[in-house]
Amino acid sequence: MDGVLVNNLDIHRQAFAEFFRRYNVVRTFDDLSRVFGKGNDDIMGELMPKDIVERVGIRELGYQKEAIYREIYAPIITPQPGLIDFLAAAEASGLRCAVGSSGYRVNVDFVLERCAIQRHFSAIVAGDEVTRCKPDPEIYLTAAEKLGLNPSECVVFEDAEAGIEAAKRAGIKVVALATTFSREFLAKTDADAIVDDFRDVTIDMLRNLVEA
Repeated sequence: MDGVLVNNLDIHRQAFAEFFRRYNVVRTFDDLSRVFGKGNDDIMGELMPKDIVERVGIRELGYQKEAIYREIYAPIITPQPGLIDFLAAAEASGLRCAVGSSGYRVNVDFVLERCAIQRHFSAIVAGDEVTRCKPDPEIYLTAAEKLGLNPSECVVFEDAEAGIEAAKRAGIKVVALATTFSREFLAKTDADAIVDDFRDVTIDMLRNLVEA
């Protein structure tokens, strides 16, 4: 979802900056880049001091940060370029879509509702609904199961290294979007294709990936 359905990197950066400010914690953009794509529990465990985690609770810290994110993003959220047309083409072609996100379910619902794209998704798997988040493959294996598909019949859209690794470990082909990281960076991952956004994606491309 993050960096795929919406190009929200800058919003998350703003939200983290405000969140860290409230706890008098200093972190850099490089610190954030290391954890993009991971679940909030993992992120908080890596970036927040142990005493704060023990005092507040790792899940509560995640909820606080995401509440800041939604407050900032709500007035300006827009879908990724080309996404609406792609979802319409996928529906017309009989393709089923799922959201597999390390983000909390409340954030997934927020994005789908604000972008008015809920009806295009047959299944949702969020980070707080699984045991292990990306780069573990559980999210994508669960999404494929909910769609009633073998992982080899699926294609995942990802923007971050942790998500690409999760999809590949699930046995799924990956189209990487150069929204959060550059094409040069993504070329060093195991992504099967790299695009700028959904305007570069066709149904034939996806079929060819699955059949390759």
